Amino acid sequence: MITLQQVKLPISHTKEELEKKILKTLRIKKEELLGYEIRKQSLDARKKPELFFVYTIDASVKKEETVIKKVKEKTVSITNRKKFEYPTVIEWSKASRPVITGSGPAGLFCAYYLAKAGLAPLVIERGDPVETRMEKVETFWKEGILDTESNVQFGEGGAGTFSDGKLNTLVKDAMGRNHEVLRLFVECGAPKEILYVQKPHLGTDLLVTIVKNLRHKIEELGGEIRFRTKLTQIWQENGKLKSIIVNGDEEIATDFLVLAIGHSARDTFEMLEREKFLMQAKSFAVGLRIEHPQSMIDEYQYGTKKHAGKLGAASYKLTHRAEEGRGVYSFCMCPGGYVVNASSEEGRLAVNGMSYQDRSAKNANSAMIVSVNPNDFCSQDALAGVAFQRQLEEKAYQLGKGKVPVQLFGDFMNHRKSSGFGMIDTCMKGAYEFADLNELLPEFLSRPMKESISYFGRIIAGFSREDAVLSGIESRTSSPVRIVRKEDFQSNVEGVYPCGEGAGYAGGITSAAMDGLKVAEAIVKNTINF
Repeated sequence: MITLQQVKLPISHTKEELEKKILKTLRIKKEELLGYEIRKQSLDARKKPELFFVYTIDASVKKEETVIKKVKEKTVSITNRKKFEYPTVIEWSKASRPVITGSGPAGLFCAYYLAKAGLAPLVIERGDPVETRMEKVETFWKEGILDTESNVQFGEGGAGTFSDGKLNTLVKDAMGRNHEVLRLFVECGAPKEILYVQKPHLGTDLLVTIVKNLRHKIEELGGEIRFRTKLTQIWQENGKLKSIIVNGDEEIATDFLVLAIGHSARDTFEMLEREKFLMQAKSFAVGLRIEHPQSMIDEYQYGTKKHAGKLGAASYKLTHRAEEGRGVYSFCMCPGGYVVNASSEEGRLAVNGMSYQDRSAKNANSAMIVSVNPNDFCSQDALAGVAFQRQLEEKAYQLGKGKVPVQLFGDFMNHRKSSGFGMIDTCMKGAYEFADLNELLPEFLSRPMKESISYFGRIIAGFSREDAVLSGIESRTSSPVRIVRKEDFQSNVEGVYPCGEGAGYAGGITSAAMDGLKVAEAIVKNTINF
């Protein structure tokens, strides 16, 4: 396989022009090119509004060694890519099959791998199947009726189902897990472009179908998924897993338990603390959502609004270190998206961002979040971060009278409650109420946030405009807890495997799915030696 890097063409190029560029670079004729695959496509906007796509291409050619000798460019080389492999089927007794708690990306990909290995995993999910979950969430947004077990945070697909569905990750991938995650998404209904575009994403509408199809694949391979089934207790003996209790009264014997519980499973964290699992408070971030016209972001990124039709709604990524040293950054940026009420507990309110696949809403939104660490919680308790989140969410609920509290940026700067919108109307799923968000955020968070949004206005024209819409609280950015695991991926209780974002080992859909594969690999290895 020959890999070509830095293949650059105008964004208006055709498939024929790309192929012609490959032939010219390799100095071969068309009949010598056996085939090619786009490995990566990124956007070069340094000369905006003149924009270019830059490709990495894998090409298969006749007489590979001869071709590579003719080509002098440093951007062309022979590549042997690592292909992800599944294990052969293992002999296994279903009497004590692996149990996976949670059906987010970590849990589902772990289950898929174990099912491929013939281990017939049982997945237990406290919430509903994704189709029913969608209906529950829509009802909550329209009528305010919250199901605390099936909502934006809980249910099949995990919290990432109600998001922009971003699939880019910074995790290094020498074993081919990243590509395998994307490949399986495509097999389950995602567009093939996610395999190579620079910032792949799956909107909430598409994720519903993909999650359902992945469930069916797991079931076809011998796995089982049980909904409205909540882990309530773990039985152990001499530091070793014996069985689990679900829904308070049903015992399930197992030697392997995967804790892919998600970042919002606070009652499960409390149960694990009671059961003497080693856990640590970890740093995370909290803040507010901010909305701007999507056309404003398109013009900043592309140099003109006209490219949005070809390139899609533009995104941004911003970071700033405030004067007092705290990091402030954009998080979960949703082009053409919605701010959503993402609450999961009665009397507490949290927000998140969400886009559909077409990213066609009129506003762009992103969380503006400030880093916090265990020292800010004034407690050595492993669950101090959970308590801190809950405190902020209770304030948000009270401030908005049960609705999402909203304020214009100019009013936020001047400590006054907003009375209406300016030129920007909110794109929100759920009811909202005007409020003064200074009453929500402690000063050590509001100060750096105000400074940073004002600073970002010098980068993106209009970012700090007075009628930019703020809402809060964005508190579920990542897990505030890490469930300690050893090099073999087990916790201090033998047979229990912390996994994914909720356990503190991932930070998004793709990295959580990859961690699910890693944990499944460890279980298969330990099964062989069991």
